[in-house]
Amino acid sequence: MTDEAAGKCVWRVEVADETATAALAADLATLLKNGDTVTLAGDLGAGKTTFARALIRKLLDDPTVEAPSPTFTLMQIYEGDAARIVHADFYRIGSAAELSGLGWEEAVEDAIVLAEWAERAPEVLPQDRLDVRLSFADADNRDARRLTISGYGAFAPRLKSFKALRELLRREGWADARRSFLLGDASSRAYETLVKPNGQRAILMISPPRPDGPPIRYGKSYSAIARLAENVKPFVAIAHGLRAHGLSAPEIYGQDLDAGLLIVEDLGREGVVDENGPIQERYLEAAGALAHLHSQRLPEALPIDGAGNYHIPPYDLDALLIEVDLLLEWYVPHRKAGVASGARAVFANLWRQALLDIASAPPTWTLRDYHSPNLLWLESREGIKRVGIIDFQDCVLGHPAYDMASLGQDARVTVPDDLELRLLAHYAKLRRDADESFDMAAFAKAYMTLAAQRATKVLGIFARLNQRDGKPQYLAHMPRVEAYLKKSLRHAALAEIKSWYESNLPGLFEKS
Repeated sequence: MTDEAAGKCVWRVEVADETATAALAADLATLLKNGDTVTLAGDLGAGKTTFARALIRKLLDDPTVEAPSPTFTLMQIYEGDAARIVHADFYRIGSAAELSGLGWEEAVEDAIVLAEWAERAPEVLPQDRLDVRLSFADADNRDARRLTISGYGAFAPRLKSFKALRELLRREGWADARRSFLLGDASSRAYETLVKPNGQRAILMISPPRPDGPPIRYGKSYSAIARLAENVKPFVAIAHGLRAHGLSAPEIYGQDLDAGLLIVEDLGREGVVDENGPIQERYLEAAGALAHLHSQRLPEALPIDGAGNYHIPPYDLDALLIEVDLLLEWYVPHRKAGVASGARAVFANLWRQALLDIASAPPTWTLRDYHSPNLLWLESREGIKRVGIIDFQDCVLGHPAYDMASLGQDARVTVPDDLELRLLAHYAKLRRDADESFDMAAFAKAYMTLAAQRATKVLGIFARLNQRDGKPQYLAHMPRVEAYLKKSLRHAALAEIKSWYESNLPGLFEKS
Protein backbone atom coordinates (compact mmCIF):
# COMPACT_ATOMS: atom_id res chain seq x y z
CA MET A 1 0.00 0.00 0.00
CA THR A 2 1.28 3.47 -0.89
CA ASP A 3 -0.06 6.98 -0.61
CA GLU A 4 2.38 8.97 -2.69
CA ALA A 5 0.23 12.09 -2.70
CA ALA A 6 0.58 12.20 1.06
CA GLY A 7 4.29 11.41 0.89
CA LYS A 8 3.78 8.06 2.57
CA CYS A 9 4.40 4.39 1.81
CA VAL A 10 3.07 1.61 4.03
CA TRP A 11 4.23 -2.02 4.07
CA ARG A 12 2.54 -4.63 6.26
CA VAL A 13 4.40 -7.83 7.01
CA GLU A 14 3.51 -10.79 9.21
CA VAL A 15 6.27 -12.91 10.76
CA ALA A 16 5.97 -16.20 12.59
CA ASP A 17 8.43 -15.79 15.44
CA GLU A 18 11.20 -13.76 17.04
CA THR A 19 13.81 -15.16 14.64
CA ALA A 20 11.78 -13.94 11.66
CA THR A 21 11.34 -10.56 13.34
CA ALA A 22 15.10 -10.24 13.77
CA ALA A 23 15.68 -11.32 10.16
CA LEU A 24 13.32 -8.60 8.90
CA ALA A 25 15.10 -6.03 11.06
CA ALA A 26 18.47 -7.09 9.63
CA ASP A 27 17.02 -6.78 6.14
CA LEU A 28 15.70 -3.28 6.83
CA ALA A 29 19.14 -2.28 8.10
CA THR A 30 20.37 -2.44 4.49
CA LEU A 31 18.00 0.41 3.68
CA LEU A 32 19.48 2.80 6.24
CA LYS A 33 22.25 5.36 6.01
CA ASN A 34 23.71 8.00 8.30
CA GLY A 35 21.19 10.72 9.08
CA ASP A 36 18.15 8.41 8.98
CA THR A 37 15.60 8.17 11.77
CA VAL A 38 13.62 5.03 12.61
CA THR A 39 10.86 5.12 15.19
CA LEU A 40 9.69 1.95 16.92
CA ALA A 41 6.18 1.66 18.34
CA GLY A 42 4.06 -1.07 19.89
CA ASP A 43 2.71 -2.38 23.15
CA LEU A 44 4.96 -3.53 25.95
CA GLY A 45 6.41 -6.91 25.05
CA ALA A 46 5.70 -6.49 21.32
CA GLY A 47 9.41 -6.76 20.54
CA LYS A 48 10.66 -3.22 19.92
CA THR A 49 13.99 -3.81 21.66
CA THR A 50 14.41 -7.20 19.98
CA PHE A 51 13.87 -5.52 16.63
CA ALA A 52 16.28 -2.70 17.49
CA ARG A 53 18.96 -5.12 18.69
CA ALA A 54 18.86 -7.11 15.45
CA LEU A 55 19.01 -3.93 13.42
CA ILE A 56 21.95 -2.58 15.43
CA ARG A 57 23.89 -5.83 15.10
CA LYS A 58 23.43 -5.77 11.34
CA LEU A 59 24.47 -2.11 11.05
CA LEU A 60 27.59 -2.76 13.11
CA ASP A 61 28.24 -6.11 11.43
CA ASP A 62 28.68 -7.62 14.90
CA PRO A 63 26.25 -10.34 16.06
CA THR A 64 27.66 -10.24 19.61
CA VAL A 65 26.56 -6.67 20.46
CA GLU A 66 24.30 -6.80 23.53
CA ALA A 67 22.25 -3.67 22.63
CA PRO A 68 20.26 -3.50 25.88
CA SER A 69 17.07 -1.49 26.15
CA PRO A 70 17.86 2.20 26.84
CA THR A 71 14.77 2.57 29.05
CA PHE A 72 16.85 3.80 32.00
CA THR A 73 19.86 5.32 30.23
CA LEU A 74 17.51 7.05 27.71
CA MET A 75 20.24 6.97 25.05
CA GLN A 76 22.74 4.34 24.04
CA ILE A 77 25.35 5.33 21.44
CA TYR A 78 27.25 2.88 19.22
CA GLU A 79 30.26 3.86 17.13
CA GLY A 80 30.82 1.62 14.12
CA ASP A 81 33.19 1.81 11.18
CA ALA A 82 30.40 2.60 8.71
CA ALA A 83 27.67 3.96 10.96
CA ARG A 84 27.08 5.83 14.18
CA ILE A 85 23.90 4.71 15.93
CA VAL A 86 21.84 6.39 18.63
CA HIS A 87 19.32 4.04 20.28
CA ALA A 88 16.87 6.05 22.41
CA ASP A 89 13.83 5.32 24.52
CA PHE A 90 11.42 8.21 25.21
CA TYR A 91 9.19 6.25 27.62
CA ARG A 92 10.37 8.24 30.65
CA ILE A 93 10.54 11.56 28.80
CA GLY A 94 7.99 14.12 29.83
CA SER A 95 8.71 16.62 27.04
CA ALA A 96 11.14 17.35 24.24
CA ALA A 97 12.82 19.93 26.47
CA GLU A 98 14.26 17.11 28.56
CA LEU A 99 16.00 15.77 25.48
CA SER A 100 17.74 19.09 24.91
CA GLY A 101 19.21 18.83 28.36
CA LEU A 102 20.66 15.46 27.44
CA GLY A 103 22.47 16.89 24.40
CA TRP A 104 20.07 15.27 21.94
CA GLU A 105 20.79 17.58 19.00
CA GLU A 106 24.54 16.96 19.15
CA ALA A 107 24.16 13.22 19.71
CA VAL A 108 21.94 12.54 16.70
CA GLU A 109 23.83 14.70 14.18
CA ASP A 110 24.70 12.53 11.14
CA ALA A 111 23.77 9.36 13.07
CA ILE A 112 21.23 6.62 12.46
CA VAL A 113 18.60 7.18 15.14
CA LEU A 114 16.40 4.41 16.57
CA ALA A 115 13.75 5.87 18.85
CA GLU A 116 11.33 3.77 20.93
CA TRP A 117 8.15 5.44 22.26
CA ALA A 118 8.92 8.34 19.92
CA GLU A 119 5.31 9.55 20.11
CA ARG A 120 6.15 11.11 23.48
CA ALA A 121 8.33 13.73 21.78
CA PRO A 122 7.05 14.02 18.20
CA GLU A 123 8.48 17.53 17.74
CA VAL A 124 12.05 16.17 17.57
CA LEU A 125 11.23 13.77 14.75
CA PRO A 126 12.18 14.69 11.17
CA GLN A 127 9.51 14.64 8.47
CA ASP A 128 11.58 12.12 6.49
CA ARG A 129 11.58 9.00 8.62
CA LEU A 130 10.74 5.33 8.86
CA ASP A 131 8.15 4.18 11.41
CA VAL A 132 7.95 0.54 12.52
CA ARG A 133 4.95 -0.57 14.56
CA LEU A 134 4.91 -4.08 16.06
CA SER A 135 1.71 -5.78 17.20
CA PHE A 136 0.59 -9.26 18.16
CA ALA A 137 -0.67 -11.09 15.08
CA ASP A 138 -2.07 -14.42 16.31
CA ALA A 139 -3.76 -15.19 19.61
CA ASP A 140 -2.67 -18.82 19.30
CA ASN A 141 0.97 -17.94 18.56
CA ARG A 142 2.34 -15.39 21.01
CA ASP A 143 5.59 -15.15 19.02
CA ALA A 144 3.89 -14.08 15.77
CA ARG A 145 4.03 -10.39 14.96
CA ARG A 146 2.50 -8.00 12.47
CA LEU A 147 4.83 -5.18 11.46
CA THR A 148 3.44 -2.04 9.89
CA ILE A 149 6.35 -0.20 8.30
CA SER A 150 5.66 3.34 7.10
CA GLY A 151 7.97 5.60 5.14
CA TYR A 152 7.31 9.34 5.34
CA GLY A 153 8.56 12.11 3.07
CA ALA A 154 11.77 11.21 1.27
CA PHE A 155 11.64 7.80 2.94
CA ALA A 156 8.43 6.88 1.07
CA PRO A 157 10.03 6.14 -2.34
CA ARG A 158 12.95 4.39 -0.65
CA LEU A 159 10.60 2.09 1.22
CA LYS A 160 8.49 1.58 -1.88
CA SER A 161 11.53 0.31 -3.81
CA PHE A 162 12.68 -1.81 -0.88
CA LYS A 163 9.21 -3.34 -0.52
CA ALA A 164 8.92 -4.07 -4.24
CA LEU A 165 12.26 -5.89 -4.28
CA ARG A 166 11.49 -8.05 -1.23
CA GLU A 167 8.07 -8.95 -2.56
CA LEU A 168 9.50 -9.88 -5.97
CA LEU A 169 12.11 -12.14 -4.36
CA ARG A 170 9.45 -13.79 -2.20
CA ARG A 171 6.95 -14.19 -5.05
CA GLU A 172 9.48 -15.79 -7.39
CA GLY A 173 11.03 -18.09 -4.78
CA TRP A 174 14.33 -16.22 -4.24
CA ALA A 175 13.70 -14.82 -0.76
CA ASP A 176 16.22 -17.22 0.79
CA ALA A 177 18.94 -16.46 -1.77
CA ARG A 178 22.25 -14.95 -0.73
CA ARG A 179 22.67 -11.56 -2.36
CA SER A 180 26.05 -10.16 -3.40
CA PHE A 181 26.85 -6.96 -5.25
CA LEU A 182 28.04 -7.76 -8.76
CA LEU A 183 28.59 -4.45 -10.47
CA GLY A 184 27.25 -1.10 -11.51
CA ASP A 185 27.81 0.17 -15.00
CA ALA A 186 28.12 3.53 -16.71
CA SER A 187 24.38 4.03 -16.22
CA SER A 188 22.20 4.08 -13.12
CA ARG A 189 21.69 0.31 -13.22
CA ALA A 190 23.08 -2.04 -10.59
CA TYR A 191 23.37 -5.81 -10.52
CA GLU A 192 23.56 -8.42 -7.77
CA THR A 193 24.08 -12.16 -7.80
CA LEU A 194 21.47 -14.36 -6.18
CA VAL A 195 22.47 -17.81 -4.92
CA LYS A 196 19.89 -20.12 -3.35
CA PRO A 197 20.89 -22.63 -0.64
CA ASN A 198 20.65 -25.36 -3.31
CA GLY A 199 23.21 -23.53 -5.47
CA GLN A 200 20.80 -22.19 -8.09
CA ARG A 201 21.98 -18.82 -9.38
CA ALA A 202 20.42 -15.74 -10.94
CA ILE A 203 21.15 -12.07 -11.52
CA LEU A 204 19.12 -9.34 -9.88
CA MET A 205 18.88 -6.29 -12.12
CA ILE A 206 17.97 -3.06 -10.35
CA SER A 207 17.05 -0.41 -12.89
CA PRO A 208 14.39 1.96 -11.57
CA PRO A 209 12.58 4.07 -14.16
CA ARG A 210 14.60 7.20 -14.70
CA PRO A 211 12.96 10.60 -14.94
CA ASP A 212 13.20 12.39 -18.23
CA GLY A 213 15.98 14.94 -18.41
CA PRO A 214 15.63 18.61 -19.35
CA PRO A 215 14.65 19.45 -22.93
CA ILE A 216 17.66 20.26 -25.09
CA ARG A 217 16.28 20.13 -28.64
CA TYR A 218 12.79 20.09 -30.17
CA GLY A 219 11.41 20.22 -26.63
CA LYS A 220 12.82 16.75 -25.96
CA SER A 221 15.47 15.41 -23.61
CA TYR A 222 18.74 13.83 -24.76
CA SER A 223 17.54 10.33 -23.84
CA ALA A 224 14.30 10.78 -25.79
CA ILE A 225 16.12 11.98 -28.92
CA ALA A 226 18.85 9.33 -28.64
CA ARG A 227 16.19 6.64 -28.10
CA LEU A 228 17.57 5.40 -24.78
CA ALA A 229 15.52 3.03 -22.64
CA GLU A 230 13.94 4.71 -19.63
CA ASN A 231 12.61 1.54 -17.95
CA VAL A 232 13.14 -2.24 -18.05
CA LYS A 233 10.36 -3.03 -20.53
CA PRO A 234 12.73 -2.88 -23.55
CA PHE A 235 15.12 -5.31 -21.85
CA VAL A 236 12.33 -7.81 -21.23
CA ALA A 237 10.96 -7.51 -24.77
CA ILE A 238 14.33 -7.76 -26.52
CA ALA A 239 15.48 -10.64 -24.28
CA HIS A 240 12.43 -12.66 -25.27
CA GLY A 241 12.91 -11.64 -28.91
CA LEU A 242 16.56 -12.66 -29.07
CA ARG A 243 15.84 -16.02 -27.46
CA ALA A 244 12.96 -16.61 -29.89
CA HIS A 245 15.37 -16.03 -32.78
CA GLY A 246 17.93 -18.56 -31.61
CA LEU A 247 20.33 -16.37 -29.60
CA SER A 248 21.42 -16.64 -25.97
CA ALA A 249 19.92 -13.76 -24.04
CA PRO A 250 19.08 -14.23 -20.35
CA GLU A 251 15.81 -15.93 -19.50
CA ILE A 252 13.57 -13.72 -17.38
CA TYR A 253 12.70 -15.50 -14.12
CA GLY A 254 10.72 -12.71 -12.49
CA GLN A 255 9.86 -9.07 -13.04
CA ASP A 256 8.37 -5.95 -11.50
CA LEU A 257 8.21 -3.62 -14.47
CA ASP A 258 6.95 -0.61 -12.53
CA ALA A 259 9.75 -0.82 -9.97
CA GLY A 260 12.41 -1.63 -12.56
CA LEU A 261 13.37 -4.99 -11.04
CA LEU A 262 14.24 -8.16 -12.90
CA ILE A 263 15.48 -11.59 -11.87
CA VAL A 264 17.27 -13.03 -14.88
CA GLU A 265 19.34 -16.01 -15.85
CA ASP A 266 22.98 -15.89 -14.80
CA LEU A 267 25.01 -16.52 -17.96
CA GLY A 268 28.26 -16.76 -16.02
CA ARG A 269 31.46 -14.71 -16.06
CA GLU A 270 33.40 -16.24 -18.96
CA GLY A 271 33.96 -13.49 -21.49
CA VAL A 272 35.25 -13.22 -25.05
CA VAL A 273 38.64 -11.76 -24.10
CA ASP A 274 41.59 -12.94 -22.03
CA GLU A 275 44.82 -11.38 -20.81
CA ASN A 276 46.04 -11.22 -24.41
CA GLY A 277 42.98 -9.43 -25.74
CA PRO A 278 40.17 -10.69 -28.01
CA ILE A 279 39.82 -14.45 -28.35
CA GLN A 280 39.48 -14.91 -32.10
CA GLU A 281 37.12 -17.91 -32.05
CA ARG A 282 34.74 -16.11 -29.74
CA TYR A 283 34.74 -12.85 -31.68
CA LEU A 284 34.11 -14.74 -34.91
CA GLU A 285 31.18 -16.53 -33.31
CA ALA A 286 29.86 -13.18 -32.08
CA ALA A 287 30.02 -11.89 -35.66
CA GLY A 288 28.22 -15.04 -36.74
CA ALA A 289 25.47 -14.39 -34.20
CA LEU A 290 24.93 -10.93 -35.72
CA ALA A 291 24.85 -12.36 -39.24
CA HIS A 292 22.26 -14.89 -38.10
CA LEU A 293 20.12 -12.16 -36.57
CA HIS A 294 20.48 -9.75 -39.50
CA SER A 295 19.52 -12.46 -42.01
CA GLN A 296 16.06 -12.83 -40.48
CA ARG A 297 12.88 -10.84 -40.83
CA LEU A 298 12.54 -9.23 -37.44
CA PRO A 299 9.38 -7.68 -35.99
CA GLU A 300 9.28 -4.01 -35.03
CA ALA A 301 7.03 -4.71 -32.03
CA LEU A 302 7.40 -7.38 -29.35
CA PRO A 303 4.90 -8.51 -26.71
CA ILE A 304 5.55 -8.13 -22.98
CA ASP A 305 3.49 -10.26 -20.59
CA GLY A 306 1.07 -7.98 -18.81
CA ALA A 307 2.30 -4.83 -20.54
CA GLY A 308 1.08 -4.99 -24.14
CA ASN A 309 3.50 -4.55 -27.03
CA TYR A 310 6.85 -2.82 -27.02
CA HIS A 311 7.62 -0.93 -30.22
CA ILE A 312 11.34 -0.79 -30.96
CA PRO A 313 12.23 2.84 -31.73
CA PRO A 314 14.06 3.87 -34.93
CA TYR A 315 17.72 4.79 -34.91
CA ASP A 316 16.85 7.86 -36.92
CA LEU A 317 18.93 10.78 -38.10
CA ASP A 318 18.11 12.87 -35.03
CA ALA A 319 19.38 10.09 -32.74
CA LEU A 320 22.60 9.60 -34.70
CA LEU A 321 23.29 13.34 -34.80
CA ILE A 322 22.58 14.05 -31.13
CA GLU A 323 25.17 11.39 -30.31
CA VAL A 324 27.99 12.93 -32.34
CA ASP A 325 27.25 16.24 -30.60
CA LEU A 326 28.64 14.68 -27.42
CA LEU A 327 32.10 15.18 -28.87
CA LEU A 328 31.56 18.95 -29.02
CA GLU A 329 29.91 19.15 -25.62
CA TRP A 330 32.28 16.99 -23.60
CA TYR A 331 35.34 15.76 -25.49
CA VAL A 332 36.40 19.12 -26.92
CA PRO A 333 36.51 20.75 -23.44
CA HIS A 334 38.32 17.66 -22.16
CA ARG A 335 41.00 18.30 -24.79
CA LYS A 336 41.17 21.94 -23.62
CA ALA A 337 40.10 22.93 -27.13
CA GLY A 338 37.40 25.19 -28.50
CA VAL A 339 35.21 25.04 -31.59
CA ALA A 340 33.60 28.20 -33.01
CA SER A 341 29.87 28.30 -33.77
CA GLY A 342 30.50 28.29 -37.51
CA ALA A 343 32.64 25.17 -37.28
CA ARG A 344 29.97 23.53 -35.14
CA ALA A 345 27.40 24.13 -37.86
CA VAL A 346 29.74 22.62 -40.46
CA PHE A 347 30.30 19.60 -38.19
CA ALA A 348 26.54 19.00 -37.96
CA ASN A 349 26.00 19.39 -41.70
CA LEU A 350 28.85 17.05 -42.60
CA TRP A 351 27.58 14.34 -40.32
CA ARG A 352 24.01 14.83 -41.55
CA GLN A 353 25.10 14.22 -45.13
CA ALA A 354 27.21 11.21 -44.14
CA LEU A 355 24.37 9.58 -42.22
CA LEU A 356 21.39 10.27 -44.51
CA ASP A 357 21.63 7.04 -46.48
CA ILE A 358 22.35 5.01 -43.35
CA ALA A 359 19.32 6.34 -41.52
CA SER A 360 17.05 5.52 -44.48
CA ALA A 361 18.42 2.01 -45.16
CA PRO A 362 16.28 -1.08 -44.40
CA PRO A 363 16.70 -1.53 -40.63
CA THR A 364 17.35 -4.47 -38.37
CA TRP A 365 17.64 -4.82 -34.61
CA THR A 366 20.62 -2.75 -33.53
CA LEU A 367 21.61 -3.87 -30.03
CA ARG A 368 23.89 -0.84 -29.72
CA ASP A 369 26.49 -2.02 -27.20
CA TYR A 370 27.55 -5.26 -28.81
CA HIS A 371 31.10 -5.47 -27.48
CA SER A 372 33.21 -7.38 -24.98
CA PRO A 373 31.70 -6.18 -21.68
CA ASN A 374 28.30 -7.40 -22.85
CA LEU A 375 29.29 -10.69 -24.48
CA LEU A 376 29.74 -13.91 -22.48
CA TRP A 377 31.02 -17.29 -23.58
CA LEU A 378 28.79 -20.28 -22.88
CA GLU A 379 31.05 -23.27 -23.57
CA SER A 380 28.37 -25.85 -22.85
CA ARG A 381 26.14 -24.60 -25.68
CA GLU A 382 26.60 -25.02 -29.42
CA GLY A 383 27.25 -22.70 -32.35
CA ILE A 384 26.11 -19.11 -32.01
CA LYS A 385 24.27 -20.03 -28.80
CA ARG A 386 27.70 -20.01 -27.16
CA VAL A 387 27.58 -16.20 -27.34
CA GLY A 388 25.66 -14.88 -24.36
CA ILE A 389 24.29 -11.38 -24.94
CA ILE A 390 23.44 -8.86 -22.22
CA ASP A 391 22.83 -5.10 -21.98
CA PHE A 392 20.60 -4.64 -25.03
CA GLN A 393 17.80 -2.50 -23.57
CA ASP A 394 18.73 0.43 -25.83
CA CYS A 395 18.04 -1.68 -28.95
CA VAL A 396 16.79 0.34 -31.91
CA LEU A 397 15.85 -0.26 -35.52
CA GLY A 398 19.03 0.68 -37.33
CA HIS A 399 21.66 -0.28 -39.87
CA PRO A 400 23.22 -3.75 -39.41
CA ALA A 401 26.73 -2.27 -39.70
CA TYR A 402 26.43 -0.49 -36.34
CA ASP A 403 26.73 -3.57 -34.15
CA MET A 404 29.49 -4.98 -36.32
CA ALA A 405 31.38 -1.71 -35.79
CA SER A 406 30.82 -2.04 -32.03
CA LEU A 407 32.40 -5.50 -32.18
CA GLY A 408 35.14 -4.87 -34.70
CA GLN A 409 36.27 -1.66 -32.98
CA ASP A 410 35.64 -2.70 -29.39
CA ALA A 411 35.97 0.34 -27.14
CA ARG A 412 37.17 -1.72 -24.15
CA VAL A 413 39.85 -3.86 -25.79
CA THR A 414 42.05 -3.35 -28.83
CA VAL A 415 40.93 -5.39 -31.83
CA PRO A 416 43.91 -5.91 -34.19
CA ASP A 417 43.39 -4.87 -37.80
CA ASP A 418 43.73 -8.42 -39.10
CA LEU A 419 41.04 -9.69 -36.71
CA GLU A 420 38.72 -6.84 -37.66
CA LEU A 421 39.08 -7.83 -41.33
CA ARG A 422 38.42 -11.49 -40.48
CA LEU A 423 35.27 -10.51 -38.61
CA LEU A 424 33.99 -8.53 -41.57
CA ALA A 425 34.84 -11.30 -44.04
CA HIS A 426 33.15 -13.94 -41.85
CA TYR A 427 30.05 -11.80 -41.41
CA ALA A 428 29.87 -11.01 -45.15
CA LYS A 429 30.16 -14.68 -46.13
CA LEU A 430 27.33 -15.66 -43.79
CA ARG A 431 25.14 -12.80 -45.01
CA ARG A 432 25.85 -13.66 -48.65
CA ASP A 433 25.12 -17.35 -48.01
CA ALA A 434 21.71 -16.32 -46.71
CA ASP A 435 21.08 -13.69 -49.38
CA GLU A 436 23.02 -13.47 -52.64
CA SER A 437 22.07 -9.80 -53.02
CA PHE A 438 24.04 -8.77 -49.93
CA ASP A 439 26.22 -5.80 -51.01
CA MET A 440 29.55 -5.94 -49.19
CA ALA A 441 30.87 -2.68 -50.68
CA ALA A 442 27.86 -0.72 -49.43
CA PHE A 443 28.10 -2.49 -46.08
CA ALA A 444 31.80 -1.60 -45.76
CA LYS A 445 31.06 2.09 -46.40
CA ALA A 446 28.30 2.05 -43.77
CA TYR A 447 30.59 0.15 -41.41
CA MET A 448 33.34 2.78 -41.53
CA THR A 449 30.84 5.64 -41.28
CA LEU A 450 29.12 4.15 -38.25
CA ALA A 451 32.44 3.17 -36.69
CA ALA A 452 33.47 6.83 -36.92
CA GLN A 453 30.09 7.95 -35.60
CA ARG A 454 30.31 5.53 -32.67
CA ALA A 455 33.90 6.50 -31.83
CA THR A 456 32.90 10.17 -31.90
CA LYS A 457 30.02 9.46 -29.54
CA VAL A 458 32.05 7.24 -27.21
CA LEU A 459 34.79 9.87 -26.82
CA GLY A 460 32.12 12.29 -25.67
CA ILE A 461 30.60 9.73 -23.32
CA PHE A 462 33.94 8.82 -21.73
CA ALA A 463 34.77 12.51 -21.22
CA ARG A 464 31.33 13.04 -19.68
CA LEU A 465 31.73 10.05 -17.36
CA ASN A 466 34.96 11.59 -16.11
CA GLN A 467 33.87 15.22 -15.84
CA ARG A 468 30.23 14.94 -14.80
CA ASP A 469 30.01 11.55 -13.11
CA GLY A 470 33.41 11.30 -11.43
CA LYS A 471 34.42 8.08 -13.24
CA PRO A 472 37.96 8.71 -14.51
CA GLN A 473 38.55 5.02 -15.20
CA TYR A 474 36.98 5.43 -18.62
CA LEU A 475 39.76 7.78 -19.71
CA ALA A 476 42.07 4.77 -20.00
CA HIS A 477 40.10 3.68 -23.07
CA MET A 478 40.28 7.02 -24.87
CA PRO A 479 43.56 6.45 -26.78
CA ARG A 480 42.13 3.24 -28.23
CA VAL A 481 38.91 4.95 -29.34
CA GLU A 482 40.88 7.87 -30.78
CA ALA A 483 42.93 5.39 -32.83
CA TYR A 484 39.75 3.70 -34.07
CA LEU A 485 38.34 7.09 -35.07
CA LYS A 486 41.41 8.05 -37.06
CA LYS A 487 41.37 4.67 -38.80
CA SER A 488 37.70 4.93 -39.76
CA LEU A 489 38.07 8.47 -41.06
CA ARG A 490 40.53 7.22 -43.70
CA HIS A 491 37.60 5.96 -45.76
CA ALA A 492 37.13 8.08 -48.89
CA ALA A 493 33.47 8.75 -48.09
CA LEU A 494 34.54 10.51 -44.87
CA ALA A 495 37.22 12.76 -46.34
CA GLU A 496 35.43 16.02 -45.51
CA ILE A 497 34.67 14.92 -41.96
CA LYS A 498 38.31 13.89 -41.55
CA SER A 499 39.37 17.35 -42.74
CA TRP A 500 37.09 18.95 -40.15
CA TYR A 501 38.68 16.92 -37.33
CA GLU A 502 42.17 17.80 -38.55
CA SER A 503 41.33 21.49 -38.60
CA ASN A 504 39.48 21.68 -35.32
CA LEU A 505 41.33 19.12 -33.20
CA PRO A 506 44.88 19.58 -34.49
CA GLY A 507 46.48 18.17 -31.36
CA LEU A 508 44.89 14.83 -32.08
CA PHE A 509 44.29 14.64 -35.80
CA GLU A 510 47.50 15.81 -37.40
CA LYS A 511 47.28 16.82 -41.03
CA SER A 512 48.80 14.22 -43.30
